[in-house]
Amino acid sequence: MSLVRWDPFSEMQGLFGPMLSRTSGLLPRLSGEGEVSFEWSPTADISETDKEYVIRAGLPGVKKEDIKVSLGDGVITIEGERKQQKEEKNEKVHRVESYYGSFARSFSLPDNIKVESVNSDYKDGVLSVHIPKSEKERPKQIAVQ
Repeated sequence: MSLVRWDPFSEMQGLFGPMLSRTSGLLPRLSGEGEVSFEWSPTADISETDKEYVIRAGLPGVKKEDIKVSLGDGVITIEGERKQQKEEKNEKVHRVESYYGSFARSFSLPDNIKVESVNSDYKDGVLSVHIPKSEKERPKQIAVQ
């Protein structure tokens, strides 16, 4: 178990983040200097079967080589960057609703996983991270003497 420094703004983001991400796609971040910046955050679905946990992150327009998945201290982090396409000289842009730039999402993991067997694949703009469960310890039967 590790100690985590309390950040009151992360709790606000936990409450309002899903609403903001669905309405605008941007999440406000407050830096240590009091400046507010915005960064986009991909959507993620987490599911569980008897054998594994699966995280599916929607990353349309992100190249596979621009995605990094890391695992450590009971946390899995998906990070990367969606790069903006260059404008054509004869193209006139009227509206841009896509968000560009760096992103990062982190998820706490339970203790019953096989760290060495975690794998991921990327297809049709969806990153799938497969996190296998370790074998459950079965209750040991103790004979009464």
